[in-house]
Amino acid sequence: MIDFFGIEIPDAGPLFLVSVALHIAAGITAVVTGAAVMLMKKGTRRHRRFGWTYVTAQAVIFLTMVIMVTIRWPLNLHLLVLGMIAMASASHGVVNRRLRASDAWHIAAMSVSYIAMLTAFLVDNGPQLPVWQLLPQWALWVLPTVVGAPLMFFAISRRRAHPGLSQRRP
Repeated sequence: MIDFFGIEIPDAGPLFLVSVALHIAAGITAVVTGAAVMLMKKGTRRHRRFGWTYVTAQAVIFLTMVIMVTIRWPLNLHLLVLGMIAMASASHGVVNRRLRASDAWHIAAMSVSYIAMLTAFLVDNGPQLPVWQLLPQWALWVLPTVVGAPLMFFAISRRRAHPGLSQRRP
């Protein structure tokens, strides 16, 4: 095991460690850009640029996760499922936006992606983190949804109540 700021990382060879390094960098990028894009004015060039950065980071997270799960099969199968949910939801959000479909579906898809990503992080790393290690395992599974779902529904209802909030450009 390798200690990385208090988090134990399995020493499963150089490919695994390179994947972990890329995974961490992409994860930090996704968390920061995902939170930033949620707070930005919708439809602006900046919102789209940050959103694209989030989706790209999500793709890197997914690819590195597949490598790590393959190397440590079947220990992290649950992370594969969460990663598939996160990537599929982000992809759906992008396609929805490209087709100029419903804002509600775009918000829901991107929110589910972010919630699944945070759930995977907490389930995998929470037991090793201060404060989080005090919570029971089931709480690490449900806390991101308990916090994120109401925020998602609020964003969707706000969007429906004020459809002119964005300045969509082709």
